[in-house]
Amino acid sequence: MTPMRRDAVYDHRAQQSALPVLVHYDDGGTAESLLVLTPDQVELYAIQFERLISQREQAQENAA
Repeated sequence: MTPMRRDAVYDHRAQQSALPVLVHYDDGGTAESLLVLTPDQVELYAIQFERLISQREQAQENAA
């Protein structure tokens, strides 16, 4: 599954976010879908992505 280059959407009534993704099957096929996340999941992944970005920046600085 890979994120698509489209905006995520927040549904305030359902209190969920939806991220467009492309699902990859073993036979080579693909299908568009949505990854639905709770607010807690969004916060958790935001923290994890911030760490990944920081690690990448540090690695780039160390390589320079």
